[in-house]
Amino acid sequence: MGIIDTLKNKWVYGSMLVRLIYINVAFFALLHIATLVLTFTDIKPEYALTWIELPSSPDLFITQPWTIITYMFAQYDLLHILFNMLWLYWFGTIFLLTDTSKRMLALYIYGGICGGALFMAVYSLVPAYNYTLAWLIGSSASVIAIVTATAVMHPDYKVGLLFFGPVALKWIAIITIAIDFFSITGDNGGGHIAHIGGALTGVIYAVALKHGTDITKPFNRLADWWVNLVKRITSPRPAKQSNDYTRYRYQSDNSSKTKAEKPKSEKTAESATTNRDDEATLDEILDKIKKSGYSALTHEEKQRLFDVSRRIK
Repeated sequence: MGIIDTLKNKWVYGSMLVRLIYINVAFFALLHIATLVLTFTDIKPEYALTWIELPSSPDLFITQPWTIITYMFAQYDLLHILFNMLWLYWFGTIFLLTDTSKRMLALYIYGGICGGALFMAVYSLVPAYNYTLAWLIGSSASVIAIVTATAVMHPDYKVGLLFFGPVALKWIAIITIAIDFFSITGDNGGGHIAHIGGALTGVIYAVALKHGTDITKPFNRLADWWVNLVKRITSPRPAKQSNDYTRYRYQSDNSSKTKAEKPKSEKTAESATTNRDDEATLDEILDKIKKSGYSALTHEEKQRLFDVSRRIK
């Protein structure tokens, strides 16, 4: 199997985490290809970025509203995308232990939109910023939304850090937000403002979910409607069969109809039983996490949680 087939299979069968990383890397590559091509023309290479980056001016944003989405998937600096994708992979993996891929995508989008909205609001309303025009690019706000949501859901889950050893997620999130807050007046003030917007989004999501409210439902309903619409449009319609052919199929298949239906019903019942068992197992483990935290799970329970959550998704 070639590398193209391997990447294609990971996209088709991988989780939303894998797909988000793929999209970010694809944007990174396309931006550099576009700027490389523009260097051989009279157009400045930076021109390509202005169609992707989010402007701080609402008046300019109205002329290119798509940038509220495109900016959160694009990075231009190598270290920028490397750092963001590592954070997304590390915290996204923990996020998916007890949450779904659909919610991850919605939270990623929510974090990016709220981070971008706060960026524009501050540059428009705060006197220290509204005299300048700035541009925002990068998935940091979206990634930090997932980071803070994961930290709120699993505050005592520990990860090993170089030079520091095991550190609880809550401290990583608190330190990250503090760094962004005290860096607002720096050279990348707009970026840190967006980070804070993304962080607050993640906290709101996790707190609401703990109280039984899923704020990603509207997005997921819209996404499901759109996917179903595309499937109906793109799926080929079955050709109409003549009455003679239909009668022939009915007569030839009628004798074996009962035999064919029995295995199917048994398979359906078996699948339903498996799904009920998986849901019961997941509920039992999630109850234990709520009472004692993720760190209280045994190794076997963590493995079961991972396996069951993958099957349910």
